[in-house]
Amino acid sequence: MANIPNPILPGFHPDPCIIWAKGYYYLATSTFEWWPGVQIHRSRDLGKWELAGYALTRRSQLDMRGNPDSGGVWAPALSYADDRFWLVYSDVKCHSGPFKDVRNYLITAERVEGPWSDPVYLNRSGFDPSLFHDTDGRKWLVSQVWRTSTTIAAFAGIALQSYSFEEKRLMGEPANIFAGTARGLTEGPHLYKRDGYYYLVTAEGGTEWNHAVSLARSRTIDGPYESSPHNPLLTSSGNPGLRLKKAGHGSLVQSPEGEWYLAHLCSRHNSRPRCILGRETAIQNIVWAKGEWPRLATGGHEPADSFQAPVDTVEQYLPAFDDHFENATLNLQWNTLREPSTSDWLSLTEKPGYLRLRGRCSLQSLFDQSLVGFRLHHPRCRVAAGFEFSPRSFQQSAGLAMYYNTSNFYYAHVTADETGKPILRILSSDNRRCSEVYSEALPPAFPGVVEIGAILDHEHLRFLMTLPGGAQRTLGPDLDATILSDDYPNEGGVGLAFTGVFAALCAQDSSAFNLPADFDWFRYRALTDARVTDSIAIESSTSA
Repeated sequence: MANIPNPILPGFHPDPCIIWAKGYYYLATSTFEWWPGVQIHRSRDLGKWELAGYALTRRSQLDMRGNPDSGGVWAPALSYADDRFWLVYSDVKCHSGPFKDVRNYLITAERVEGPWSDPVYLNRSGFDPSLFHDTDGRKWLVSQVWRTSTTIAAFAGIALQSYSFEEKRLMGEPANIFAGTARGLTEGPHLYKRDGYYYLVTAEGGTEWNHAVSLARSRTIDGPYESSPHNPLLTSSGNPGLRLKKAGHGSLVQSPEGEWYLAHLCSRHNSRPRCILGRETAIQNIVWAKGEWPRLATGGHEPADSFQAPVDTVEQYLPAFDDHFENATLNLQWNTLREPSTSDWLSLTEKPGYLRLRGRCSLQSLFDQSLVGFRLHHPRCRVAAGFEFSPRSFQQSAGLAMYYNTSNFYYAHVTADETGKPILRILSSDNRRCSEVYSEALPPAFPGVVEIGAILDHEHLRFLMTLPGGAQRTLGPDLDATILSDDYPNEGGVGLAFTGVFAALCAQDSSAFNLPADFDWFRYRALTDARVTDSIAIESSTSA
């Protein structure tokens, strides 16, 4: 047995749904407005995880143009039955105020790597649907029910409805089988059958500091369901000293050896209660005696910083990543916003060995952003990119953004001033309040080649730059990285936010010329040093 540190998937990997099938653990997570939709990781032993691919890769499966920040794909539920994988997901079009405009779909595939089918529409009565395959062959959809109201609770319980695979539709009327516990905000349901009981696992308390995993069970699938006397199964609330905060939204899996595990989301923060990396995935050991309620193996209900599994080696998740853009398709670690990349704005072949981005809309647009983003996985890390760009107008820009959403980002970029001379600028968007935090003129003989990097050191962020033949140097002031957290937009009244911070390569052009920026390389490194210095922030583009 080995101790495996949590989180197993650091950075933006929320709402995990874990299964065992065909020799692997598979784990699906929410992707919200980022494309492709639904990340699926796999592991043979829980000690080493790799990104197997994405389920939603075609416009026929997912259309998110215009979706709000933190809309899009919520809480995918992965299952395996009848020699195929099943995935149920929500596409959220609106989540402001009392409203939730949601469309729920089902897709299937023989291999988790795809191809996945076109979607079957299910309903729009709530979010977080999950499909349960009963031992008698019947299939049931469980989902959260949303009530549009400003006077009574919007979370109206968990509904159950039969699904016909042959007719590809829900059958009969939905039945509300569980109102939730006193913690409230009941969502994220998953059903399991064991020892003559149907066990209902739900998320409760809201996906913030009071988040939790709760249990209920019944002898019959349609209830009545009794709550566990040990609820919550898991929560971080009530103990501010815990390293893993916001623990909740979980799913259960049994190993081939009969061991049980709970995958759940969590978050981490430093001195201020703002979680810069977003909601992450962790795992807990579970004990589940016959006829009894599942319990944490460590006792109590608080998440442990590690769990045990029979593995030989444990590997840190993606401590380093390099891309020289030498392939004809993007690496799986890259994501775009709300839509797939198309050749009219992204190319890996027009200039071989470069990622070419043609400028389009601004970083605050819900449409047509020429942006590719890489998740940050570590609270202390560095990123850097080398690119070629020669703007002719102040309407043209390209560079490196540290990006949370359209409201919150920092953007170090090359553009031009009113006379067409090149300048380098850092732009801040703080809950949509934009300001220029730094600007400098580039040399008159600027060749259009530049390296821009950034260091994230918990709550602190700074940019750096290197010009050809010059020394690396810091750009601008020390910046507050916590505006890139889930918590900051909610504090400022902008709205709930559920994603995570990305390092983004991007280009903008409002002059209609779609001027290209050519990115030569990108580099990411986790930092474990006791101290961060500028000298390790950017490596030469010729280094290994």
